[in-house]
Amino acid sequence: MPSTRSVLVEAQRLDGWLARFADRNGSYTVHPAANRTDGSLTVVAENGCRALLAPPLPQPRPPATSGAEAAAADLVAGLTSAIDVTAAVGLLLIRRGGYSVGVARAGQILSSKTGTRYVQGKTAAGGWSQQRFARRRANQADALVEETAARAAALYDVDRPSCLQLGGDRALASAALGERILAPYAALPQVPFLTVPDPRFAVLKEAARTALSVRITVTDAPED
Repeated sequence: MPSTRSVLVEAQRLDGWLARFADRNGSYTVHPAANRTDGSLTVVAENGCRALLAPPLPQPRPPATSGAEAAAADLVAGLTSAIDVTAAVGLLLIRRGGYSVGVARAGQILSSKTGTRYVQGKTAAGGWSQQRFARRRANQADALVEETAARAAALYDVDRPSCLQLGGDRALASAALGERILAPYAALPQVPFLTVPDPRFAVLKEAARTALSVRITVTDAPED
């Protein structure tokens, strides 16, 4: 079975990535991705290797083309030109070990706050002790969520984002965004969820750099 892998490529670097893709796999065609309504493109190389190019936020589906070289360049240019790399992105990364929130523009952090809070892991103990442990764990998680939401709202109120990048633990991130203090931002468009380790400032910087990148999924050519 052909293997797949994913990579984030900044819009301004996509032409270079495609040139290297062609060097490895031969000439390619580009088509609007089938069964996708977010503006994604499918790149098919002559050796059978395929790449799905997905924009960070949905775009209008491009018109179908014959896949000629000029059309391929136009399709790729259409995808990248529709990405506003100067848009302000609200970053909210949270895991049991802490949080890192901020606002970024053009891949650079404008403002941020990072903090640590301990949320205990699960236990195999039973009975009353387990119930007490579960309550403590829930209280710790609630405190983490509330602090994260409050810190994020304070930053977003100063530099209002136009979209959000959530990451870390899905349940905790959803809970934080669901806090009343973040209600003015809950309906903003979201780029795909980001899997990250415990969010420290270095992790936030990388999330800022890649938030508005093109999401590329490469499927290797079938083996003979």
